[in-house]
Amino acid sequence: MDELQLYTYIAVFGSFAMYFAIAWWARAGSTSDFYVAGGGVTPVQNGMAIGADWMSAASFISMAGLIAFLGYGGSVFLMGWTGGYVLLAMLLAPYMRKHGKFTVPEFISDRYYSKTARIVAVVCLIIASLTYIIGQMKGVGVAFSRFLEVDYGLGLGIGMAVVWVYAVLGGMKGITYTQIAQYCVLIFAYTIPAVFISLQLTGNPIPQLGLGSTLADGSGVYLLDKLDQVVTDLGFKEYTTDNLGGTLNMFAYTLSLMIGTAGLPHVIMRFFTVPNVQAARSSAGYALVFIALLYTVAPAVGAMARLNLMNTIVPAAGENLDYAERPQWFKDWEKTGLLTFEDKNGDGKIQYTSDKATNEMVKVDRDIMVLANPAIANLPNWVIALVAAGGLAAALSTAAGLLLAISSSVSHDLMKGVLTPDLSEKNELLASRIVMTISILVAGYLGLNPPGFAAGTVALAFGLAASSIFPALMMGIFSKTMSGRAAIWGMVAGIGITMLYVFQHKGIMFIPGTSFLGGMEANWFFGISPNAFGAVGALVNFAVAFAVLKVTGPAPSNIQQLVENFRIPRGAGVAHEH
Repeated sequence: MDELQLYTYIAVFGSFAMYFAIAWWARAGSTSDFYVAGGGVTPVQNGMAIGADWMSAASFISMAGLIAFLGYGGSVFLMGWTGGYVLLAMLLAPYMRKHGKFTVPEFISDRYYSKTARIVAVVCLIIASLTYIIGQMKGVGVAFSRFLEVDYGLGLGIGMAVVWVYAVLGGMKGITYTQIAQYCVLIFAYTIPAVFISLQLTGNPIPQLGLGSTLADGSGVYLLDKLDQVVTDLGFKEYTTDNLGGTLNMFAYTLSLMIGTAGLPHVIMRFFTVPNVQAARSSAGYALVFIALLYTVAPAVGAMARLNLMNTIVPAAGENLDYAERPQWFKDWEKTGLLTFEDKNGDGKIQYTSDKATNEMVKVDRDIMVLANPAIANLPNWVIALVAAGGLAAALSTAAGLLLAISSSVSHDLMKGVLTPDLSEKNELLASRIVMTISILVAGYLGLNPPGFAAGTVALAFGLAASSIFPALMMGIFSKTMSGRAAIWGMVAGIGITMLYVFQHKGIMFIPGTSFLGGMEANWFFGISPNAFGAVGALVNFAVAFAVLKVTGPAPSNIQQLVENFRIPRGAGVAHEH
């Protein structure tokens, strides 16, 4: 066993042992523990757990990779995913915490006085959560297969087993304290390599400042200017220009990600774990700080990874690397199939250009950029091992939160709330664990056999949450008159038009080649891409709901009083707790 593999085993299995120990210590003994950790989590602890819950494999592994290849256009992910937390903290979390129920469908059921509304919310939640979890499972499989040098399927199986132990055993209580540990692992794993690489390239140890600094070679050239020059020499678009297809699409994309973030149930659930409304507001603030620590580093990681990759493959202007002399990291990633070279002209050199006919780097998977970055920059083996543990921590923490959202929606909202109201607490807890086990098996299957629309799964998850759950929550809190029937029609219309648009452009689930309009930009509605269409779906939701409200009349007076109660504090400024 070489030194790198030894360090990787220590980092990965050492962190797993810590997660198991925490899950055993914090195991759930009641439904309150299982769903909301007994409501006793402090704002700082909850902020860290939210940070880990939010920083999924998409944030840790994929986001810097997207920024590395999209350049300026990739900033929509930073603005959308962090901006959504501001919306959540200001507009949703405090009021929902004041209402004091466990889950999002339960809030919708109470506010819209309808079991049908609850069922519609559960369906939206399960579709959004399952599509999002496929990306986490891919992240687990990729990280395991590369760093533990095992088969992708075996790596996925190990990841499923780890999540099963601490999610099923501990519920929200176990997941919360495990996520605090996972946040510490992933933030160190993300920032330490960034500090090293920023020092190497610019001499500045703070990556956020290094991104705007001059290079350390004494040339006086700024890092971003050098990157623009390198990519344009190879025929690619300038790194610092918009690559997302216009201002309207960029605006819609950012808005869709923002309101999708604010509507994702596994994130909202975290605000029910704190003791009171003030703590819900505070934990949202702490979460933003903890998330910003990673998100402000991501543009530097993306840009520096792209520059290092280019400089490795094209060491000097007009001079390409001999394939036989490719570095060890290149060989390691070739084994995974995520990096593929094809010598098209037979000269034994690696041509890397924007022209598909002559480009011999036929595949550079964006997801490898963060994981390969430390090896490309020749960093010490312990740093590479730390990144492996961080990538797994990010994927596993979000997968656990999503699985809990799915299991609570089935056991608490469907079974206890609709089908079997007299279910005992003991049996509800057992049902939650059985549903979570089934969810893990389904998620694992989808991770092994990703559906044809896998590339759009994260976009679809945000689009579904943005077009269905977010408007229903906003109208429920800020419109006292909004009726149940109007809200249900709004949710159905919003989610329906979003799914139709996405499937028209990306193909229907599991059925390749079923794209009705084709994926061409010429067919996009006002130039808005399928990934950004959640914002339009949300507008349709609001419009349909208010149109139906005009016809069917307002909510009854007792519901209007309920809204008044969680909107305006009773007494001398003291929030009334249910």
